Amino acid sequence: MLVIGAGVQGLTCGVVLAEAGNRVRIRTTDPPRATTSAAAGAMWAPTMASPSDRAPHWAALSHAEFTELADDDDTGVHLSKGRIAARYGLGEALPAEARLIPDLQRCGPQDLPAGFADGFRGTVPLIDMPRYLDYLVARFRGAGGEIARSAVQSCDEAIAESGAVVNCSGVGAHELVGDPGVYPVFGQLVVVRNPGVDEYFIELTESGEFISAMPHGDRLLLGGVKFAQDWGTRPRPRVREGILRRCAALDPRLAEAEVLDELVGLRPGRQSVRVQLERYSGARIVHNYGHGGNGVALSWGCAYEVAELLAS
Repeated sequence: MLVIGAGVQGLTCGVVLAEAGNRVRIRTTDPPRATTSAAAGAMWAPTMASPSDRAPHWAALSHAEFTELADDDDTGVHLSKGRIAARYGLGEALPAEARLIPDLQRCGPQDLPAGFADGFRGTVPLIDMPRYLDYLVARFRGAGGEIARSAVQSCDEAIAESGAVVNCSGVGAHELVGDPGVYPVFGQLVVVRNPGVDEYFIELTESGEFISAMPHGDRLLLGGVKFAQDWGTRPRPRVREGILRRCAALDPRLAEAEVLDELVGLRPGRQSVRVQLERYSGARIVHNYGHGGNGVALSWGCAYEVAELLAS
């Protein structure tokens, strides 16, 4: 079997398929730590992703896996308390997978930062992506998988190598399979030395600029931005300054935090996640892309469905 892409989708699919006894090779343009996945915050959270009849199941399976992985320090996954808040009322309707958060409760006014009107508090898995990607690579190779730095230029090239292909090319699917519905969503994070923040914070907003803070031990990832149809791949000083300003307003300790790094990635935007079997010139290609900012949160569930489609 051939998997295209070594981000979180490709590696997770590789693990599931290899551990089921298949011979699996991953081909990737960039090493795992140079993929968009490495520039993610990252966390499991209710996604409200489409398709709405399948995404909650993917999220539930992924939550179970991440909760179990949090028991192993080597995975980079840990459980964290924190808040998801908005500057407007959130109403009473919640995504179905919100029920998986065992201690979920609505924030009281005293628990919300200035300017915020509503929110929820709960414990969810946070994922330190560089460590987690290393863990997936080791687990994949431990199951006999192979990773090759080699770009796949076309579906014809892929099926010439294997009659069973998994396309986890992310935003690259725009060109690889000619999907015009795939578009880049530019994201940038600022990594600072953690001044003592031990809870996550996520701002819900339709704006392209928002507040996020993800603690991973002595590193704290601050965000964020989401600029659709933006193919940029370099950190932007104006974006960095805006992130630091907004986050310092949330927590004054962040005003003097030492900046360690800046991360940029292109999330694969699409109206709906595509997990679909295609019969192509006598071969089977399972497409698994278009997750937007929900790639980590849906990764295990999507990988299990990919394996089921290949077995069908």
